[in-house]
Amino acid sequence: MLIDEELTREIIGAAIEVHKTLGPGLLESAYEHCLCYELNQRGLKCVRQRELPVRYKEVLLDVGYRIDILVEDRVILELKAEKIITDMDRAQLLTYMKLSGKKIGLVINFHVPVLREGLCRMVL
Repeated sequence: MLIDEELTREIIGAAIEVHKTLGPGLLESAYEHCLCYELNQRGLKCVRQRELPVRYKEVLLDVGYRIDILVEDRVILELKAEKIITDMDRAQLLTYMKLSGKKIGLVINFHVPVLREGLCRMVL
């Protein structure tokens, strides 16, 4: 069984609903706001633009990293509005997962004809 399979299924369902309603072509920030609304409507707690400090030795450094959306304090969502999900997008999500200690993350790219083509689930 996948880790947090039910939660990620619900998140993906919410993202599909946003994509079906809005379609591709908007800015990432529009999808972020709408996805948070949809997640809240489904009873899920989410935090937008959560600060993510970098731990270097014994200090925490605020260097400007932010998690697009953190759902239920367990799943990191990295939203995109690009032609494709790149290796750099995957690496960014993995870095955020390592820095935050979260085990599950999704890259969700809304700039695709069918949202399932724009999903990437990652587990540490």
